Amino acid sequence: MPTPKTNAFQKCPLDYTKERRWEQDYLKVKCAELGLENEFVLYQRRQRSSYLRVFYLLHIIATLFHCTVILLFCAHIRYILFDIAVYVISAFLILSILSINFYEDFVSRHTWILTATSAASALILVLADVLQGTFHYNINDWMLATSYDTYTILIIYMFLPIPALLGSVLLASTVSVLFIAYFMKVVASRFHYFSMESVDAYNQISVDIIHFICYNLLGVFFRIINDNVVRCSFLNRHQFIREKIWLRNARVQEKLLLDSIIPPQIAKPIQDDIKNRLARKGGQGQSTRVMEQIMALQIHPEVSILYADVVNYTQLTTTLDVERLVRLLHDLYGRFDLAATQFQVQRIKFLGDCYYCVAGLKRPNPDHAKCCVDLGLSMISHIQEVRRENNVDIDMRIGVHSGSVIAGVIGEAKLQFDIWGTDVTIANRLESTGAPGFIHISGSTLNELDIDQYSIFSGTDEARADPFLQAHNITTHLLTADIIMDPDAYRLDSWGSLSLSVVDINDRPELHTRSRMVIGPKDSIDEELRKEFKNMPVSGMTLGQSCSACCGYKPEGETDSDQSIQTFCLHFHDPLLEWKYLIQPDYMFKYSMLLSWCVGFSLAYVQMVESLDPCEVCILIDLLAFVSLTILLVIAWYKKICWLIYGRSEKILYGKWNCMIFHAHDKIVRHMTLRICIYIFILTTYFSIIVIIVINCNWEEFQMRDIERKLYHYELDLNMCFHPWVVTNMVALIIGISFTFARIPFMVKTVITVSLTSVYMVIVFFQFQFVFHHSATINPWFPSENAHGMRILMTLFTMYLKERHSEFNNKVGYRWSVDLWKKQKDSDRTNQSITIVLNNILPSHVVNVYISTLAKHELYYEEYKMVSVMFASLQNFKMDLRNLRMLNEIIREFDRLLIHYKEYYVVEKIKVAGCTYMAACGLDVNYADRIFNRFARHDSLLEEVGQAQRIRNSSPTEHKEELHEEVVFVMATFALDLMRTLWTVKKAYEELKLHYDRSLICGDMSIGISSGEVMAGVVGASHPHYDIWGDPVNMASRMYSTGLIGHIHVTEETANLLREFGVECIYRGITFVKGAGHIPTYFIAINDDYEFVPPTQWSNASVRRQTVTSFGAASESSQSYEDD
Repeated sequence: MPTPKTNAFQKCPLDYTKERRWEQDYLKVKCAELGLENEFVLYQRRQRSSYLRVFYLLHIIATLFHCTVILLFCAHIRYILFDIAVYVISAFLILSILSINFYEDFVSRHTWILTATSAASALILVLADVLQGTFHYNINDWMLATSYDTYTILIIYMFLPIPALLGSVLLASTVSVLFIAYFMKVVASRFHYFSMESVDAYNQISVDIIHFICYNLLGVFFRIINDNVVRCSFLNRHQFIREKIWLRNARVQEKLLLDSIIPPQIAKPIQDDIKNRLARKGGQGQSTRVMEQIMALQIHPEVSILYADVVNYTQLTTTLDVERLVRLLHDLYGRFDLAATQFQVQRIKFLGDCYYCVAGLKRPNPDHAKCCVDLGLSMISHIQEVRRENNVDIDMRIGVHSGSVIAGVIGEAKLQFDIWGTDVTIANRLESTGAPGFIHISGSTLNELDIDQYSIFSGTDEARADPFLQAHNITTHLLTADIIMDPDAYRLDSWGSLSLSVVDINDRPELHTRSRMVIGPKDSIDEELRKEFKNMPVSGMTLGQSCSACCGYKPEGETDSDQSIQTFCLHFHDPLLEWKYLIQPDYMFKYSMLLSWCVGFSLAYVQMVESLDPCEVCILIDLLAFVSLTILLVIAWYKKICWLIYGRSEKILYGKWNCMIFHAHDKIVRHMTLRICIYIFILTTYFSIIVIIVINCNWEEFQMRDIERKLYHYELDLNMCFHPWVVTNMVALIIGISFTFARIPFMVKTVITVSLTSVYMVIVFFQFQFVFHHSATINPWFPSENAHGMRILMTLFTMYLKERHSEFNNKVGYRWSVDLWKKQKDSDRTNQSITIVLNNILPSHVVNVYISTLAKHELYYEEYKMVSVMFASLQNFKMDLRNLRMLNEIIREFDRLLIHYKEYYVVEKIKVAGCTYMAACGLDVNYADRIFNRFARHDSLLEEVGQAQRIRNSSPTEHKEELHEEVVFVMATFALDLMRTLWTVKKAYEELKLHYDRSLICGDMSIGISSGEVMAGVVGASHPHYDIWGDPVNMASRMYSTGLIGHIHVTEETANLLREFGVECIYRGITFVKGAGHIPTYFIAINDDYEFVPPTQWSNASVRRQTVTSFGAASESSQSYEDD
């Protein structure tokens, strides 16, 4: 087997994704796709204005410095007064002309002004330089070199506000031609740098041309890199702003969703628990459970409880088609939700036909009874209107009682806010014994009301005969009143006028993509984006901002990213953030290498032209430098070339040598140390070329010849040594390269460049001072060596200011990318939190579909041919606080079991009502595929389902496979596991010998299962609620209510299907079921180990069946006819 090291250079694909994101054409296309080009142009205009402000500072300092130096060092001041006047006047004209660009409104209407003012300023600077030299040539017979040739080229590319790169290239090329012409006409001919009759003439012309070409390349490189960095930062900022808007709205949505199932006072700790768990897990492997260790229960002493039941609901759900049913229920329950909001009543939940709510729950309300009664009257009015509009025979039976409740949530999954207590049961009994069209109230509620506002009648005969009400001495009354209702105030559209404004969690803004998020009105989003873009910082802290900061004033537009950067050294205040900035990859390395290769080649050519006596060592150094730079250039550009030539598909595999080059490129790009070493190597190579040129000059002989010239009065041959201005321009170019090389730490650049400058100053003013002194100067009587030193210092200062400004923009851009990463992390957590909450309101497969239908203002509903429904009711529970804690533990264990079934078998928990646990299997349309895909994994439950499927397939009966009737077996298996789980919980508490009631510890379950066609949908206005309807739901409810403790009670159709899967079902007999009459029902055969009994073993298990059922045998006759 190959080792990892040998495996590293096997055939590999080309991954150019990250590098591609830094390509200029890619960034332009992305800006255009996102519709950001106009905003980017405005931002870039602001950036150019900031660069222009830096130029103001630079040019003022440069002019003052130049004037001061020549005043200090010129022997005859009167000869330079003209020069000073030219510099001051030209500076004034340049700054005045460029000041027009600060009038943003005017410039935005006339964009040509940017180019025109820049061109005028550059030409004025050239004219001033040439005019000053020509004046002294004609008047004082002085041959002067130009002062601002390289300076003008640099400012054209780096500081002047020319929008297009082509405009900068044309202007800089024009300036270069003018300076070359002046050099050829005046300076070079006088100093005998070349003679048009000699062969060296063209070499010297080429040296000067190459000098300007390299400076133009330097400027073009800066413009390209700066544009890429700014565009990338701008796109990151745009993404950050959209993430911030999405996150802000998503957090509101999260709160609304959680508040829709849980009151705010309970929702807050649950929300904190979700976020803490996501933070601990780092967003990986998220669970859809809302709570893990929280039990949120609260006692509310003074509230009123309203129970409302839709009369003839069963007929409604079995006769209407799914679309009409969902539309009608959505309209009805939506009206109820809006009315509950108006009357300040908290809707708890609705269980099929039962809608119940509480007043005085969110906050104490002395009028809680009146609120509930008025809501009940409003509900009766609404249902009567819905009955007339839809021509359906429905009515409303309502019960209201005032007292105290225990409210909260229990379990771990599908959390639903609920209430418990004796007073809750009383309200429920008042509803079931009430009369349609009336509100059935207790005496305690009547005492809270102003009876003059209502019509009061005596309670029903059923209430007086109800044993539970009589046991608690409850007197009842029927209440009605005339209510004036505005029908339009509660009328809903097809999706609910108060439905939640859902943030599409699947449509979060991806990086560099246009988002279709539902985050608010488009105009407001665009306005917020424009405002954020306007406040984006474009430069480091200026002198005025420093004064403001000292006074404690934060300038407008200054951001936290601006404040996090140290003013002088431009490093982050956070050392860790600074380190991460330094070690980030350099995907523009190839551009730096291309520029370095061009400059290195040019310097080598100049060195060969300038060398008086070429030596083998010189040629070897030049060759070594050329080969090294070429190898680095090939490595830097090889991936790009392969990507362009051989296609962009990742399916293409490249050979061993290609992969080695790819690996070397990636290594350099990702390692700062390697890049610094390459950077130092390149500068050392450049400087070695300079040294070769300089050391070939015998300055002692040059000095002797100059003495002889003065004695014998002949012209000194200046070509006997190097040309000082050529060397100085080369060093100035190296300074430009050292500051322009991308992704090298700013302080490293500064230290190395200052060191290089210091070494050259030693050469100019000490080692070869005599040679430099005899070169052309820039002002009359101004020492030439000072002119050389001033050229180098001005270049250093210009490049320092440029790089400082660029470094600030780079660091702000990086800080934005860090902020974006943090914002995306927060968004991911909120996204996951919303997913968890939604999964606790709706089934998993419904979440995404529901969001999309709600975003389209559509109702969500489904219809299934085969769904198995289960009701499991815990018996003998007294609903007090101590027993509720025990109930919470049991439900939590059920929920943990459900997690496994939900993953493998798509069993969905629908709701928990009191002590009844409702679940369904078959609601996911992808059920069959999920089951099939899981069979490859080893799991006992999967094997059990597979074995049952094989038993059924082996029978001669013809089956309809498309109905997925195996859901019946899955649901029966889940019901059996619930019984095992309950037995385990009871056993654990008995072993701990906890002091619980015997009825609690020995309690058992009654389970009912039914299967068939089911309808499902999401209804409700402010509180979306998922529910299922149909005959199987009604029958499953009747099966548990008419069943026996410790049994799984099923209908005949379900029993027949289970027998096909190898599960024996025992005929119970004819049982009266409300809504269906007298029908045959069955018990699933279970042995002592809570396992299904095959048909051949049932006779041996009959003894166990008698033992288990003895727990509820005494009440069999009464429970067989109990209603739901």
